[in-house]
Amino acid sequence: MSIPNVELNDGHFLPAIGLGTYQIRGGQGIDQVLSAIQDGYRLLDTSTNYNSEGIVGEAISRSGIPRANFFVTTKLPGRYHHFDDTLMSIQESLCRMGLNYFDLYLIHWPLPKRGLYLEAWKAMIIAQKMGLIRSIGVSNFEPEHLDRLITETGVTPAVNQIEIHPYWVQEKMLLENKKRNIVTEAWSPLGRGNQSLKEKVIIDLANKYKKSPAQIILRWHQLRGIVPIPKSSSLVHQRQNLDTFDFKLTTSEIKSINALNKPTGRINNQDPNEYEEFD
Repeated sequence: MSIPNVELNDGHFLPAIGLGTYQIRGGQGIDQVLSAIQDGYRLLDTSTNYNSEGIVGEAISRSGIPRANFFVTTKLPGRYHHFDDTLMSIQESLCRMGLNYFDLYLIHWPLPKRGLYLEAWKAMIIAQKMGLIRSIGVSNFEPEHLDRLITETGVTPAVNQIEIHPYWVQEKMLLENKKRNIVTEAWSPLGRGNQSLKEKVIIDLANKYKKSPAQIILRWHQLRGIVPIPKSSSLVHQRQNLDTFDFKLTTSEIKSINALNKPTGRINNQDPNEYEEFD
């Protein structure tokens, strides 16, 4: 199965869909990631705080597929935003995963109350020059956070991975990222609890296109210029999630899904300006 690529502002290419690994752990997790790799996933998204870096690295090792064929992403925890801590955390994560470099490294949350994300970003620029990271980006950053990084360092994040799903459409943030030539990735692209899969508009479109509700939502993301990172431990769902590139929703159908947006649609009300990341 051929997965299209999306070009980043630094010239690297990102697969148009990835595998999220939140809550995928242990020996069972290795098998789940390995199965996903065998089905065609090459963008693998993890985080130090997910406690899944090791199993992702092990699955890559066991796959027998050359390292260069993968696009591996992990994220910096809030407790390591100090400059030296950032550099050490990157190196520790590489050792944990058995890799020589990351394709993409993200600051997981800006934590503006702590005020250290610029320091972390400067360390990531150094790590990129050292060859430890190919592309650098952020997660959950608002426009003012992005502009501070760009203004202070002259380096624009390649990616901003944010919460997007039918109940939290993020039209404004998507436009802000595009304005800065930053690719948007979506975490929890189906939402959590899967309530959006039961919405009538989604089910009707699934019936029309002979796709699953999840496939409709993932295609909705892609047609909006977003790279979704769905997490699934189900081998059937993993395979279905890849099979989204052979149909298109109309502009009006995309708008009908956008209309599901809720003012309180955020998962756990995680406002990037207020949220204090778990350690």
